[in-house]
Amino acid sequence: MKTAPKTALITGATAGIGAAAARRFVAGGWRVIATGRRQQRLHALAAELGDALHPLAFDMRDEVAREAAIAGLPTGFAGVDLLVNNAGLALGTAPAQAAKLSDWQVMIDTNIVSVVALTHRLLPTLIERRGGVINLSSVAANYPYPGGNVYGATKAFIRQLSLNLRADLHGTGVRVTSIEPGMVETEFTTVRTGSQAASDQLYGGANPMTAEDIAETLWWVATLPVHLNVNTLELMPVTQSFAGFQVARS
Repeated sequence: MKTAPKTALITGATAGIGAAAARRFVAGGWRVIATGRRQQRLHALAAELGDALHPLAFDMRDEVAREAAIAGLPTGFAGVDLLVNNAGLALGTAPAQAAKLSDWQVMIDTNIVSVVALTHRLLPTLIERRGGVINLSSVAANYPYPGGNVYGATKAFIRQLSLNLRADLHGTGVRVTSIEPGMVETEFTTVRTGSQAASDQLYGGANPMTAEDIAETLWWVATLPVHLNVNTLELMPVTQSFAGFQVARS
């Protein structure tokens, strides 16, 4: 008998790693629930990928909208086998003493509070289906740098949350992984700085990783034999070093 396709819920799927992951999982035969704030982009992704993708447009920080979206999933998508907590952002590059408290609050609410709430909401289903959680952390969780302050702290939280979930879920069959990328060229720096020029300067000549590189990594982790768990996985482009975050440019 043909088995039903698995279902992944991927947050932050309107661009970058999330959109690339949605494409990769659909290409691999999975159903995908794609969430994001930008409705037009989600609808374009749904038009591209067809019935295998179910778009959910809402702000992850909106508790009421988040719960309504999950509770209203159609039957074919309600059984989530994998949660990919990808939605997140960095705001500002100023040192802590010059940073905006409002930027810190948005990062905490997006990168921590919403991730905790969505994960908690889906854990019963993931346990029932012996599924998995993949959390997108960052090398910023492991290596401090000037201006990283609260962003790095939120990603350290996500890394530690992943390890503690792994400990608590021992014996349930649920797998938990923290993916910790370095330099990936997406909209990340444009959002962080508000400047496309700043993004171009950062990535110029650096041969950074791509969203598709990370999507392929997510797919690899998700499709490993079920008796294997990748606890943490740190990735960098060859040109980037963890020693002072140096970048060799061509």
